[in-house]
Amino acid sequence: MMSVAFAQKSPYYSGSPAGSFVVLPGFCDVHVHFREPGFSYKETIQTGSRAAAASGYTTVCMMPNVKPVPDSPEHLEEMTRLSAAAPVAALPFGSITVAEAGRVLSDLEGLAPLVVGFSDDGVGVADEGIMREAMQRCRVLEKVIAGHCEDMRYESPREREWREVERNIRLADETGCAFHACHISTIESLECIREAKRSGVDVTCETAPHYLLLDIDMLEDDGRFRMNPPIGTAADREALLEALCDGTVDMIATDHAPHSAEEKSRGFQKSLNGIVGLETAFPVLYTGLVRKGILSLDTLADLMSTKPRERFGLQEYGGESWWDLETEYRIDPERFFSKGRSTPFAGWQVYGRCVKTVYHGNTVYEVN
Repeated sequence: MMSVAFAQKSPYYSGSPAGSFVVLPGFCDVHVHFREPGFSYKETIQTGSRAAAASGYTTVCMMPNVKPVPDSPEHLEEMTRLSAAAPVAALPFGSITVAEAGRVLSDLEGLAPLVVGFSDDGVGVADEGIMREAMQRCRVLEKVIAGHCEDMRYESPREREWREVERNIRLADETGCAFHACHISTIESLECIREAKRSGVDVTCETAPHYLLLDIDMLEDDGRFRMNPPIGTAADREALLEALCDGTVDMIATDHAPHSAEEKSRGFQKSLNGIVGLETAFPVLYTGLVRKGILSLDTLADLMSTKPRERFGLQEYGGESWWDLETEYRIDPERFFSKGRSTPFAGWQVYGRCVKTVYHGNTVYEVN
């Protein structure tokens, strides 16, 4: 895959002694929404991947809730064409079911050589028989199923999450399929995953920076705090941090999900679910976890690079990122490369500024 150089001046950079630069592996985000084809007014593969390059990511995995949904090789073609011009590896997930409708399985066999895994992200697969068959086939295809766990039969968002986590783990145990739980946010889900790992089930999970650094007492009546699953309690946040340290949580993904300014301007209750995350991920995690002694820098790099690559077999899409860790700055969404501007971290004072990203030997982002 050819990479396209993207060398724009960073809006934040003001100079730093060379000795303060730290070189880290290029990050890998296994959960982004680049909205193209079909919803390019929110984000395009080009704007999303430029945001990734400017944030130290050399690999991003795109969820399939686009139009057309990539439920067949034919429906994947436009997504693949647009990805060819991305400055980093922008790799697609295929959908588990046709049109993500949960009723008929996608062309899993036809898609398998072309995608990193399968997901119906944005909706849970409610039909247990459909999910069981998907897992049986994906086991043979040696593909991971990444589950958006949300059982809508339950009223509470937290129960919607952990009930489907529990069910999908049971099905993974029955079928031998590799299962990955997306955007875990609750204590109950963590308990299910921890017990499954002890029992030898092939399960991994991710969480996102906003679940590690925010809780419900920090929310404001603003669309930039609305996402799915919602921000949990302080106890959930503490449990997630503990799970990072004991290995229950395998990786950190952003769930980068841009919307238009209008779609996020309707207050907390009426705005669409989703926030941008690529351009804040490392700075908020480095500032909030590493500088406070909760994680080491090496562990954070492992969670953002090594572990996701290992799980989804993406080691060939490597690279490196260079960071100025000494200069403090304020997060300003108006300076994002992403089309999205909605982030709960707006205005935070952080450390960790990407000054260079190299993918397959090519500099795809560099400050001047």
